[in-house]
Amino acid sequence: MFSYQLYNLVHIVGLVLVMAGLGGMIVTVIAGGEQRSVWARRSAAAFHGLGIFLILLGGFGMLARLGLVRGTPWPGWVWVKAFVWGTLALAAFLPYRYPKTAKPLLLLLPVLGGFAAYMAIYKPL
Repeated sequence: MFSYQLYNLVHIVGLVLVMAGLGGMIVTVIAGGEQRSVWARRSAAAFHGLGIFLILLGGFGMLARLGLVRGTPWPGWVWVKAFVWGTLALAAFLPYRYPKTAKPLLLLLPVLGGFAAYMAIYKPL
C-alpha cells in the first residue's frame, strides 16, 4: 500500500490532466476544429481519460488510507466530490455534440475544480 501523500499526488496529477484535456477539447471546438484536428481531439481525449483514471486511483487510495472504504458509509463530502468528478468525466461528450456549450463549460471548469478542492480541504459535510 502506498502513502497518503503519493495518492494525493496521483489525484492532483489526474486533476491537471482532466482540466487540460477538457480545456483542449473546448478550445478546439471554439476554434472551429471539430473534424479537421484529429491529433488534437485524440490527445485531449487521452489526457481526459488518463486523468479520470488517476483521479479515481488516487481518490480511492486516499479513502483507503483514511479508513473510509471498508464497510463504513461515505461522508457527504466524498459523495459531492464523486458527483463533481463524474460530471467532469461526462463533460467530455458535450463540446463536440453541442458546440454551444463549449464557452459556458470553459467557465464552469475552474468552478467545479475549486468546489471539489473546497470539499476535500474543509470537509464541511
